Amino acid sequence: MDSFYNGFASVCKAARTIFGRTGDMRHGTSHRKQKSITALCLALLLLASGTPVRSQQRVYFVDGYHGGIYGHYPVAWKTRFITDQLAAHPEWRIGLEIEPETWDTVEVRTPADYARFKAIAADRRVEFTNPSYAQPYCYNISGESIIRQFGYGMRKIRSHFPDVEFVTYSVEEPCFTSCLPQILKLYGFKYASLKCPNTCWGGYTAPYGGELVNWVGPDGSSILTSPRHACEELQKNSVWQTTAWGNEKEYLDACIAYGIAHPVGMCYQDAGWKYGPWIGSGDSIRNNSVYVTWREYFERVTDGRSSDDYRMPQEDVRVSLMWGSQVLQRIAQQVRESENKLVMAEKAGVIANLANGYRYGQATLDEGWRTLMLAQHHDSWIVPYNGLNRQGTWAQHIRRWTAATDSLCDGVIAKALQSFAAPDGDGQTTYLRVCNTLGSPRRETVSATLPEGLGDGELAVTNAKGKRVPHAIVPTAGGRRLLFEASVPAFGYTTYTVKKTSGNAAAAAPRQAQAQTGRYILENDMYRIVIDPARGGTITSLVAKKEGGKEFADPQHRFAFGELRGFFYDQGQFHSSAQSPATVTVLCDNELEKSVRISGRIDTHPFTQTITLRKGERKIGFDLKIDWRHNVGIGAFRQKDGFNNNHRAFYDDRFNLNILFPVALDAPALYKDAPFDVCKSTLENTHFTTWDNIKHNIILHWVDLAEQNGGYGLALLSDHTTSYSYGADAPLGLTVQYSGNGLWGRDYPIDGPTHIRFAVVPHRRAWDAAGIQEENRRWNEPLLCTFAAQAAADEASLIDAAGTGYEISAAYLDGEQIVVRLFNADGDGTPQKIRFAFPLSKVEQTDLNGNATAACAIRKRGGVSEIEVAMPRFGLKTLRLTK
Repeated sequence: MDSFYNGFASVCKAARTIFGRTGDMRHGTSHRKQKSITALCLALLLLASGTPVRSQQRVYFVDGYHGGIYGHYPVAWKTRFITDQLAAHPEWRIGLEIEPETWDTVEVRTPADYARFKAIAADRRVEFTNPSYAQPYCYNISGESIIRQFGYGMRKIRSHFPDVEFVTYSVEEPCFTSCLPQILKLYGFKYASLKCPNTCWGGYTAPYGGELVNWVGPDGSSILTSPRHACEELQKNSVWQTTAWGNEKEYLDACIAYGIAHPVGMCYQDAGWKYGPWIGSGDSIRNNSVYVTWREYFERVTDGRSSDDYRMPQEDVRVSLMWGSQVLQRIAQQVRESENKLVMAEKAGVIANLANGYRYGQATLDEGWRTLMLAQHHDSWIVPYNGLNRQGTWAQHIRRWTAATDSLCDGVIAKALQSFAAPDGDGQTTYLRVCNTLGSPRRETVSATLPEGLGDGELAVTNAKGKRVPHAIVPTAGGRRLLFEASVPAFGYTTYTVKKTSGNAAAAAPRQAQAQTGRYILENDMYRIVIDPARGGTITSLVAKKEGGKEFADPQHRFAFGELRGFFYDQGQFHSSAQSPATVTVLCDNELEKSVRISGRIDTHPFTQTITLRKGERKIGFDLKIDWRHNVGIGAFRQKDGFNNNHRAFYDDRFNLNILFPVALDAPALYKDAPFDVCKSTLENTHFTTWDNIKHNIILHWVDLAEQNGGYGLALLSDHTTSYSYGADAPLGLTVQYSGNGLWGRDYPIDGPTHIRFAVVPHRRAWDAAGIQEENRRWNEPLLCTFAAQAAADEASLIDAAGTGYEISAAYLDGEQIVVRLFNADGDGTPQKIRFAFPLSKVEQTDLNGNATAACAIRKRGGVSEIEVAMPRFGLKTLRLTK
């Protein structure tokens, strides 16, 4: 019916006016209340519109519910309501995206309703379409985290409903990333949908194709998919919907005109809504629509096949959150730290188990994954200020959840490393065990706080072969820090002996480097960096000695390398750290480590930035802290109507506070990593200002600018998921701060210091040839070390994947067996040899459900077992090892 949309828009406008007068919609109203407005508007319109106009072509609709015990699920009545509605409307079908943990509570609090639902859970009228533990967005977390979200979630659901099959992946919000086809297929899924028509606040996928496509992942995996059709437009006068959300005539006509034989719409209702069939029931179903589950749609309605291969790049996931806001910045940092610690704790546990039989408690790390996965819930990121179960905000829960994960991991890592130690020592000698969780050997400078017994005097440091290694001692606020160059074999450990010698160690105190009018040179074996205190401590020259003396800082650019710059909208002007002088203080100056602290200000707000160089390391480390004197507005403009305004202040990162990196490169291409993927950007620039023109500008772990044809490049590594800016008119910039009105009209203020870490890696050739992914893994999985009074002065490489291009994405104990997951980050796809320094009786390749898919031939040479593994670029292989 042609008047449906106009009527709906009028009702929405009236509802917004009412809510606006009461203040409900403009002052932090919860996520589900905002979505309820849509439901209210539709219900009012259906009551007023009379008999809907019927389409001449059979059309279909996927209905369902989204939410859970954390994302909202009214336990007292919801399960009973679902079963009652299914009984009352035999034609109805539902897809469920309900947090798996919800059923634990439902079983306890409403056992009769739980029993009724359990009896129909495996019925063809019900389909569980997103079994992930906490419904993550996916694009903003690690690939290994995505695997665990599905694994733990499916296990939890099956503990309640053993006969449920997981066939189709479908979600209410834009919980998509490019690598999902591979992960879904490895878990046994057959189909997927790229639609999220009724909740696109945080973004949407790009429109593409007709009825069905083969969604092809970066590794070549393919899954039959219902896309957001090329004719499925973003709905006018909306900032949260596409036209497919209600099977309105305009959408159905567009599908038919496009040649779609079986048009299908979709709406996953919030679990808090008390609505049954979304577009009517019986004779009142809109436009003669037929309710189907996604599985029915693929298997009974369509031909179940497509000749259209959609190789969806990561940039077709068009999403935007409140990047740069302090609350989201802290959440992203907390999640990243816990992600890193969990995989390291599992790996350290495997290394200790292989070396000396140590076993960590699996329940401990299961709980660590549980609390991390809850922190990865999409509501954690999009409504961090909302209340959660009347026990604080999402942000407060995330801080507690990730702190719990970190504590559990720290305990496992400490016990794993301590399991190497013997109890007795002579008091003059201590042992330092260094553990490498990566599959390649590493030679890096290690920093370790000396125990009290070694707190003064000269020391001698020797490796496992008895050879002395260079070291340095640096004073700290709590004692002394030992620096030495460690060589650690692949996925293994080595032992250093630290012994007192005669003499006293003299340590220089920090000193001011230069007068403000001079320049300071920070130099080691890798780089020569010139810092200009007069321009806020920005970098005027960055020469990479190992790259032919290439100058990476662009001296001709109007902005400086390392400059902080943003638009302070209440003052109506840009402020820059280069506008004020800074002081430079030397913190460390020895052959192993050289670091300086830059103290400056932006406007009236002081900041400190530490730059660190270490011997032989390609990464240049930065640690930035801004001590804001008060809340200040930073962004494109002061947003006053952020709830439903298409034009939003936080979108254009050029106006947010950025740290800028103007690089002397010739027409570089931009690459960025994504979960189990690397994407070459096709964007002319990252600039956008409106909801209906979102561009993918997300840095997960790193972005890289690289000249073509083997030229030079510069990679930027971030300690958290955030946004970047880049274009012909703007240098590469890392988002540091936004402050102002954001999603749902909520204020995102500055409420404390801003503290981030990042690194840059100058290099030659493209990201893969330059080993940028490996540098990223080294940064996220640092060498682990601990002191012991007594230990064997030995070393071992237990799993060696050096030279293969493969990463050890995960390694963990599973009963008496070991699970090792490999990811082909930058290998060429040819078969590669993986070596295990322990005898193996069996090695099986498995899918992600743990089912064996192939046996690996084992070649044994002495105590070493060797297998050959082949997988495509960006492919995954999971191995189950039997010792």
